[in-house]
Amino acid sequence: MPDERLAGMRTPDGVAATLEQLILDGVFRPGQLLPSERRLCDKLGVSRSSLREGLRALRSKGVIETRHGRGSSVAQLVPPRDDNPLMHLFKNHPRTLFDLLEVRALLEGESAFLAASRGTSADRVLITRRYQEMADYVAHEEHIDVERLARLDHAFHLAICQASHNPVLVHTLQSLTDLLLSSVFASVKNLYHRAEPREMINRQHARLHDAVVQGKPTLAKRVALEHLTSIGERLREIEVETQRLERSTMRLEGWE
Repeated sequence: MPDERLAGMRTPDGVAATLEQLILDGVFRPGQLLPSERRLCDKLGVSRSSLREGLRALRSKGVIETRHGRGSSVAQLVPPRDDNPLMHLFKNHPRTLFDLLEVRALLEGESAFLAASRGTSADRVLITRRYQEMADYVAHEEHIDVERLARLDHAFHLAICQASHNPVLVHTLQSLTDLLLSSVFASVKNLYHRAEPREMINRQHARLHDAVVQGKPTLAKRVALEHLTSIGERLREIEVETQRLERSTMRLEGWE
């Protein structure tokens, strides 16, 4: 690298730009505590004064937050808005679940394609680690905790997304974490206690993992799309089945 470029990276503006890129790339995640000043200086090859000026610039932009005695952490780049009326509507009306599955198919299908194309050896280790955590939990737990399994499931899919090396895609999915978790939770809650859908989901997760870590982008995208499409189909079948049961029960009991 030319000396001029190295010098530019060591200025406060260069330090700030480098840290911003690391945040965009998901190396430092929202809410994560940054390494100590000494560690950052060593890793970035900069002076403590340049680092502090760079951190001050990021603080002024709201990218990082600093608390006395705790250090600096990455800010919540998309702050949670529990009072957001649109989020309330999404969460409280089940019909949006199918819309969300369509959005997941669009985003996660492309994530799988890019992860299989661009993923590094480190990405593959993380994807395999998240997959194994999920698979081990399913294999060894007698009584499945739906919320825990949903979080393990979501972590696996997020690891694939991060391996896409597309910061916009990663942060778009992270901004939808609560909604995505609600869709995963609904899938697990309604499908996982049934033998056939459970086997289908486990098999698809294994195929998705293998396609991504083996660098097969077209197959990875196809499996990701099949996974979400089949979940949507099974949930619709359950919905129709429930409606039939409700109608037959009403006919049996009458209105008196």
